[in-house]
Amino acid sequence: MYMPRKTVKKTIHKKVHRTVKRAVVPHTGNQFRPLLVRRHGLAVILLLILSAFGLQNLVVTGSVLGQATDVTRQRLLETTNAARADAGAGALVINEDLNQAAQAKAADMFNEQYWAHTSPSGHTPWYWVKSTGYSYDYAGENLAKGFISSQGVITAWLNSAEHRTNLLDNRYLDVGFAVEKGMLNGEETTLVVALYGAPSQQTGSVAALGEVLAADTSILSPVARIGVALQSMTPAMLGSLLLMVLAAIVALGAHAYRQRLPKALRQSWYRHHGLFKAAGMSILIVTVIALYGGGQI
Repeated sequence: MYMPRKTVKKTIHKKVHRTVKRAVVPHTGNQFRPLLVRRHGLAVILLLILSAFGLQNLVVTGSVLGQATDVTRQRLLETTNAARADAGAGALVINEDLNQAAQAKAADMFNEQYWAHTSPSGHTPWYWVKSTGYSYDYAGENLAKGFISSQGVITAWLNSAEHRTNLLDNRYLDVGFAVEKGMLNGEETTLVVALYGAPSQQTGSVAALGEVLAADTSILSPVARIGVALQSMTPAMLGSLLLMVLAAIVALGAHAYRQRLPKALRQSWYRHHGLFKAAGMSILIVTVIALYGGGQI
């Protein structure tokens, strides 16, 4: 039977509205139990989250079960220069001597099992810089570990005053990066070493006029960690996080209507199902943010 297009659109709109209402709004039509926070709805949310993780791992590592990280020299360089451009500083170029020095420093931290600018034997970063023959008038080092994205590393550095100063210093022209995975103090992690340099204007000079180290350790604030997490997530993972937030809000809404549940449910633990599910979603949200916003500088 023919139906005018306007009528078809109106019918579809009503069906969509009814479905959305049943999914997220507590009312008599769903017995004040929104479909989104029932067993099947929560199962779909969990499946979407796992799929997002798996897809990210597959794209980045080629394996669904691989550890997904996109911390690479090229991405670190691109993200660094984007931040410097925003701050009005000139772009840095990769210097192979500084790359080698950064790799040597990262290898030494794994070999000697320390996390600091200065090694237990007293070697500063300039020991490895000078060993490559790189002559500089000004140099600096930033460190990071445990991040899963280059954007996360740079965002964390930008949220620390000393690291930010190093990253954006307009005197630097060159940079070298090391990205090395290994065991540090019993924990598998990825170390990032960034060495910045201004080439010496005196031929053959190896005496530094300025050497800048960020603090050996810097604790990111919770707000900064959230920022790192949000900027590190893929669109699919960010969508999953927003879905979790929505589910937590819907669950709290369901808890507000607990007195209107069917009598049998009101007399069981299910009376507080909305609160339990909101708490569970909140834990999951915090876990995801901790995973993407983790790391130390």
